[in-house]
Amino acid sequence: MSVKIYGKGKKVALKRRHARIRKRINGTAELPRLVVTRSNRHMVAQIVDDTIGKTIVSESTLMSDFADFKGTKTEAAKQVGLLIAKKAQDAGITAVVFDRGGNMYHGRVAAVADGAREGGLAL
Repeated sequence: MSVKIYGKGKKVALKRRHARIRKRINGTAELPRLVVTRSNRHMVAQIVDDTIGKTIVSESTLMSDFADFKGTKTEAAKQVGLLIAKKAQDAGITAVVFDRGGNMYHGRVAAVADGAREGGLAL
């Protein structure tokens, strides 16, 4: 069924689209989400459990925090992923749903996911 997304039906269409998205991820709704967001100045990676509405693992990392790191910003992002994976496992989390946080699949966002995978977190 096609729903128009303009005029008076816009809100209804958006609600239906969000319901479809929720239904699609409902099979994994019991899993926390690894949310990765970035801007030009910082990257934030966190694990959020929607079932209890709480951030379980949070690591807000300015690239300046990695000033001693001898590598690129992408390599630093991978280290953030490894750190997130370790903190998640310490919290008893072994699998998450990967959520890009509404960003395009940028290289540093991908690097965090790669680091988390290498750290043993199932995405």
